[in-house]
Amino acid sequence: MNLLEQIKTPGDIKQLTRKELKLLAGEIRKRIIEVVSKNGGHLASSLGAVELTLAIHSVFDLPKDTLIWDVGHQSYAHKLLTGRNDRFDTLRKYKGISGFSKIKESPYDGFTVGHSSTSISAGLGICYGKYLNKDDSDVISVIGDGSMTAGLAYEGLNQTGDLKKRNLIVILNDNDMSISPNVGALSSFLSRTFSAKYLQTMRNQFGAFLKSLPKIGDDIYNIAKRSEESFKTFITPGMLFEAFNFDYFGPIDGHNLDHLIDILKNIRNPADPVLLHVTTIKGKGYEPAEKNPVYFHGVGSFAVDTGKSKKKSNGIPTYTKVFGSQMVNLAKINGKIVGVTAAMPEGTGLIEFSKLYPDRFFDVGIAEQHAVTFSAGLASRGLKPVVAIYSTFLQRAFDQILHDVCIDAHPVVFAIDRGGIVGEDGPTHHGLFDFSYLRCMPNMTIMAPKDENELARMLVTAVNHNGPIALRYPRGTGAGVKVDDNPKPLEIGKAEILSKGDDLLIIAIGSSVPEAIKADRLLDDKGIKATLINARFVKPLDAGLMIEYAEKIKKIIIVEEHVLDGGFGSAVLEMLTDNNVTGFKLKRIGIKNRFVEHGPQDILRKDYEIDHTAIFNAAVKLHGSKIE
Repeated sequence: MNLLEQIKTPGDIKQLTRKELKLLAGEIRKRIIEVVSKNGGHLASSLGAVELTLAIHSVFDLPKDTLIWDVGHQSYAHKLLTGRNDRFDTLRKYKGISGFSKIKESPYDGFTVGHSSTSISAGLGICYGKYLNKDDSDVISVIGDGSMTAGLAYEGLNQTGDLKKRNLIVILNDNDMSISPNVGALSSFLSRTFSAKYLQTMRNQFGAFLKSLPKIGDDIYNIAKRSEESFKTFITPGMLFEAFNFDYFGPIDGHNLDHLIDILKNIRNPADPVLLHVTTIKGKGYEPAEKNPVYFHGVGSFAVDTGKSKKKSNGIPTYTKVFGSQMVNLAKINGKIVGVTAAMPEGTGLIEFSKLYPDRFFDVGIAEQHAVTFSAGLASRGLKPVVAIYSTFLQRAFDQILHDVCIDAHPVVFAIDRGGIVGEDGPTHHGLFDFSYLRCMPNMTIMAPKDENELARMLVTAVNHNGPIALRYPRGTGAGVKVDDNPKPLEIGKAEILSKGDDLLIIAIGSSVPEAIKADRLLDDKGIKATLINARFVKPLDAGLMIEYAEKIKKIIIVEEHVLDGGFGSAVLEMLTDNNVTGFKLKRIGIKNRFVEHGPQDILRKDYEIDHTAIFNAAVKLHGSKIE
């Protein structure tokens, strides 16, 4: 039996020698690589945090001491050490363990985390909750340097530095990476290093200058020499955190177990908040991941020996790729188009755009709120910013969309990737709320394409629109249709009729349209003739068309891959009621008011009854036919 198999609780780790801990680190890496190569997942970040995880578990008393991971995709080693090794093969699988830390999954997971930059605020809240409950145990918040590009992290630091009695230890895991290479002045500040030669040269030059000052030169030089250590502190990252009243330690090698354990022992139960700065290598111990940490941040199944993907392409581009290609095409003819993203140039398909138009591309770091307000500023000066952000992350910028974009109707385009069910990343990442939180905003236009060609047309529509506008599209490959060489804009608020029949009216939006088309064909085979409308727009709705058919066909089904509360179906129902359409029977198909777990997209769509089979069954029931 290897060491990892002997670890049932973190208490078992404390019985190991430091030599055994180093051997255990190798076993953990092997296990993580083995499972992620089959299941996919966040590999590079978890490999980089192995020694840090072991050191934390060796020193602290979990779960009495509370450990928070920021973001949770650093936590694979933690899962293996907290009783989940025997289930680790189910990582990110349907009904298996989550790819992120999750309170409901384990008492050792101090906080459920899927979005970045939350750990300091949450940690401080937990810390004060303990204090008020007469509990003096520690709270350890592990935050990646990429997460330090978000304002929320500094809001947490700011309050922490102004309060008393706080057993909070923040560990900054600095690997020069978030998902993509970090950007911004803060990243440069954190990664700033000074070679001995550079410091020596600078010191000699400065000393010579001081000595040259008439009369007072020698005295000033001696004072400066005595202050050399203070000077070094002033020009290193510790200065920033000391300003927040944190005791700063580091940076230290995050792969040196001996040093990590020793310093963690020294900073336990602090009188004042502590920030420990550790430097790590993303993908540590697996050469392909070390060489290409961006690819191995979130990766599908791959061959361990080569690191190459096992997934075979069907030749159909993803919606993300189609969006990226169309951005490049449109930017060639419209010099006002600007691309903006929040630390996701690869994930949002903007890499090619960033290379071809570097002066018109902005990666603002993990700072969605800033991305939106920054874009509003660009739009106010005649530019056409296209803000490409995943649906789940755009939620973080609700106020900025409402206040900074919509009030003055700035022409900002929101390219909302990963709309709907996203799959194995689970409830923190499903984009199931965007219709609801966007359609309540005045001046906002919302679209969702049924296929990749319609996405191209909607992007053209968006950049030609003089006001806030959002296009929301799903994760994964398109429908396999050809994209027009010169996509034409759509008429705002105009739906299309895909089939005609008098038995039922089916109105679908976005990624639900292909499922509705399949259901319509099944219904036709059974002799039930439906009118199928591709709504295209959530706001404004094509009220004229929908009212015309609703008054004629009184049995209506509305389909969306979105929560039902406040979604597309609610919009249609409100519109029909407001226009005094009566006498109809209406069935809304969508996600009920709950969070959807992780799993393959097709399985989740079937389980939550939003796929073509569910549409067909609902249609048959509403129609009242008995079908063999």
